[in-house]
Amino acid sequence: MVHTSSPQPDYIPPQIEQPVAQAANFGSISMAPLAVEPLAEGSADESGEQTVKHAHATLVIERGGTPGTEFTLINDESTIGRWDADNGIFPDVDLDAYDDDAKVSRRHARISRNNGSYFIEDLGSTNGTYVNRGRRLLPGNIQILNDGDEVIVGKTFLRFLVTR
Repeated sequence: MVHTSSPQPDYIPPQIEQPVAQAANFGSISMAPLAVEPLAEGSADESGEQTVKHAHATLVIERGGTPGTEFTLINDESTIGRWDADNGIFPDVDLDAYDDDAKVSRRHARISRNNGSYFIEDLGSTNGTYVNRGRRLLPGNIQILNDGDEVIVGKTFLRFLVTR
């Protein structure tokens, strides 16, 4: 901190034990320890170090909705679907605004990451999930998902890209 010629600091925390008005010398002000709020659950690793989640993959709309729209995946499990506050459904990849015909189910599919490998499964959607225009995925059956694969949910075509 750079000190100016003014003897008063820019900010005095509220935990000062004696009022500033009574202190003749700012150097004699003692401060009570600052309270530290605990980290949010799941935000620290085993050693107590805070962890920051980074995008490990993206889904990019290629057809349907607004082509070029990107969705970043930061969790090891990400759901694809349509937002529905009334029923408490808040997918990680929310296609509600990009699915005019409502062909994407509210809980449509899930992408999982495990030890650097990716998997996709259909969650019992009405209009199906397809990878690379292959056969419709059966609900609950997990299929490997590779960098560059095309994922079709309803009428929305997405490109799956692993972030390097």
